[in-house]
Amino acid sequence: MLLICSLALSEGIRNLRTDSHALSGPGLSTAEYQQPGKASCVSVNWTLGDAQLELVNTATGRRRDSGTPSRLCKHALFTRWNRLYRKSGIHVFSSADRQLMYCDAKMAARPYQTVKQQWFRSLQETGLGTWVKKPPEQEQFLLSV
Repeated sequence: MLLICSLALSEGIRNLRTDSHALSGPGLSTAEYQQPGKASCVSVNWTLGDAQLELVNTATGRRRDSGTPSRLCKHALFTRWNRLYRKSGIHVFSSADRQLMYCDAKMAARPYQTVKQQWFRSLQETGLGTWVKKPPEQEQFLLSV
């Protein structure tokens, strides 16, 4: 099940719910400006099933204890996503493909693309602006399967 943030501002955004997606709080709010020197240099994350908290250096995105990438980095999440898809019997590409490009897998995930487009439209319709897209290079990496 995919969890997406909710904006408790309009019924239009609450209507994004589908059988395969659930809205999860907390809601979004406007980001306050914080001077770089005053920003925390540590991020903490934990999810059900994790043995311990993960402390991440916010400047590098790497774990403070080992220097390895966070379990929340794109590559780690992509690896988990691929493992779940394979367990469910869904194969995005043919079994002959030994490498999977992150951006191709995201484009092939139709339910994700549908909800993403609904989300973008809802942001526009509620006057919250346009979603800022990241550079395409950030999504052009391979996962060996």
